[in-house]
Amino acid sequence: MEKRNLLDGKKVLIVDDEPDVLESLEELLSDCKVTSADNFEAAKALLESERFDIAILDIMGVNGYELLEIANARGVIPVMLTAHALTPEDAARSFRSGAASYLPKEEMLNLETFLNDILEAKEKGKSFWWRWFERLGDYYDRKFGPNWKEADKDIWDMIKYGA
Repeated sequence: MEKRNLLDGKKVLIVDDEPDVLESLEELLSDCKVTSADNFEAAKALLESERFDIAILDIMGVNGYELLEIANARGVIPVMLTAHALTPEDAARSFRSGAASYLPKEEMLNLETFLNDILEAKEKGKSFWWRWFERLGDYYDRKFGPNWKEADKDIWDMIKYGA
């Protein structure tokens, strides 16, 4: 049985200062109603005037953490997507700040899977991060070494073990 696409018809805001990333995200999210913004001011105005199910926010170049606060305040599921701010510290900061996930741009082709995981978690009343380690744990181990979780062990244990 084919798994249903929970993204079908969802209204998604994508924010990135790189036009090629916006274009790629629009193509990857073809089942969604996508609105894009290439700067902080435009994204802020959209978040404050329209309703979105999900906001995919770049961290660098568009003040992603401030947009994360706005998205949370508006009840929009925020997802951080980054290349330049790809660090264990930013992953932990994203979690603490209420992001539903923290994804490397290198894994953008799997975005639909990650977003479906988040929407499934919402349906089931689970943490948005419930499959994050399953999907990305090995990636982060390769990228940052096996001890990358040590600085924020409490957070990563909570996510990994669902405590």
